[in-house]
Amino acid sequence: MLKLALISLVIAAVLALLGFGGAAGTFVGIAKILFFIAIAVFVLFLVLGLLAGKGIKDAID
Repeated sequence: MLKLALISLVIAAVLALLGFGGAAGTFVGIAKILFFIAIAVFVLFLVLGLLAGKGIKDAID
């Protein structure tokens, strides 16, 4: 997901250099959305991993 965000930022930079400001702004918006989705998925998996680890520890004890 972060790879797609980085690719979108590179495309936006190229489009901005070529003078396509509207399209560049669109790709920056896409990159922002992908970045925040990646962060949300990371936090979700972090919490799920911590809860699963706690459940396994409780089952062992």
